[in-house]
Amino acid sequence: MSADRPIAIAITAMGGQGGGVLSDWIVALAEENGWFAQGTSVPGVAQRTGATIYYVELIRPQPGRTPVLSLMPVPGEVDIVIAAELMEAGRAIQRGLVTPDRTVLVASTHRSLAMVEKIASGDGTADSGPVLAAAGNEARQFFGADCQAIAEATGSVISAALFGALAASGALPFPRTAFEATIRGAGVGVNASLAAFAGGFAAAKGETVAPVAPAKPLSIPTGGGEADRARLCALLMRAKAEFSPEAAEMLTHGISRLVDYQDVAYAEEYFALVTKIAARDAGLAVEAARHIATSMAYDDVIRVADLKTRASRFNRVRGEIRAEAAQIVDTTEYMHPRLEEICATMPAGMGRMFEASAALGWVLRTLFDHPRRVRTTALSGFVPLYLIAGLKPWRRRLLRHQREVAHRDAWLGLVADARVDVALEVLKCRRLVKGYSDTHSRGAGKFDKIMAALPLVAARDDAADWVRRLRDAALADPDGKKLDGAIATIRSF
Repeated sequence: MSADRPIAIAITAMGGQGGGVLSDWIVALAEENGWFAQGTSVPGVAQRTGATIYYVELIRPQPGRTPVLSLMPVPGEVDIVIAAELMEAGRAIQRGLVTPDRTVLVASTHRSLAMVEKIASGDGTADSGPVLAAAGNEARQFFGADCQAIAEATGSVISAALFGALAASGALPFPRTAFEATIRGAGVGVNASLAAFAGGFAAAKGETVAPVAPAKPLSIPTGGGEADRARLCALLMRAKAEFSPEAAEMLTHGISRLVDYQDVAYAEEYFALVTKIAARDAGLAVEAARHIATSMAYDDVIRVADLKTRASRFNRVRGEIRAEAAQIVDTTEYMHPRLEEICATMPAGMGRMFEASAALGWVLRTLFDHPRRVRTTALSGFVPLYLIAGLKPWRRRLLRHQREVAHRDAWLGLVADARVDVALEVLKCRRLVKGYSDTHSRGAGKFDKIMAALPLVAARDDAADWVRRLRDAALADPDGKKLDGAIATIRSF
């Protein structure tokens, strides 16, 4: 690197990841060592639809010359790219900021899922492999580590771990002690930041990183008395005694989820359904345990209200933003209940009556069907949600539950009637149904189309393969056009 030209550094980070702090540290590091430095930023959009790019240029002073530094990164002219998340590294590569002859890429390899990944049918998580391969191919040097895990293990933020990885890369002509002095000079969260810095430095060097706390043993609160705890214990013992280790593990997670969702009796109902499927063929047990649990723990208004009013959620939010004990944290939720969701939370008969009546439907829409922001840290927002969450004991009497049970039983009826290989694929199709509101409606619509098309292929030798193809087509695009095309192909046989 020529001594008379600037070192160009681009940092891409999402809100809350400390990109501005990292930029300030780099500027301070350069200035403390007698270099000229300038930092700018180009704001992006929050919530994973974009990221802020911070741009820093630093240059060694030249006698009698005053540097003119750029305000934005230029493709092909960037020496160091620091990405606070793996897909942001991919975006930097796409923009041409990373080049094989020049750029050192420092990136955290963890994922913060984009909205399109969260709302996709099934598991919409993008494959990290191509991005990692591109990082290795397109950068002159690539230093990748899970800096988010390092930050969490040390009680700091990801910017400190990335600063450590930058120091370890050797891309800047300053010793490690100078980086650490910069952190101390900032005077905020020094000890935690230095611990994260050391973890990032070690990870970039390929050394042992900060240990991750061991997973806590599964805890299943019953919400009931001694009798419920005894029933739960018996259920868990049956899972271990009657199923293979893999199926028993999945059943244990399913039981835990459904006890938390409803009660022990609901978990016993789940166990009976899985046992019935597994009695036909043990090879179906794992998928049955996985997908029946998901179908029974559907996201309704009661569940959403329950999760948003739990003390554990408020504690988690405070932990994520590193709030001090004396600091006040205000939480605002965005909600938009639809008429369908309001009616589904009523007793079955009443809900059908309101759905069938245009006048009653108009009243509900006028009162409730509009976007709102609810402060769950204020009594006016917390109490209504807490009362809605309190409807859990009556969930089985509500319209939504009756419809979910009917939908689940029809699905399991198809599983029972199909050949074993087809039954396995039909079980896996349940992954299409997820979330709530529009996301749930889209997924359920695709699922129902596949179930309706099942008789068209049931008699074929390759029926299982066709069900798998239909499921893959449903997962491939949000609009369902590929699924419609696949079903049209089957009808043309």
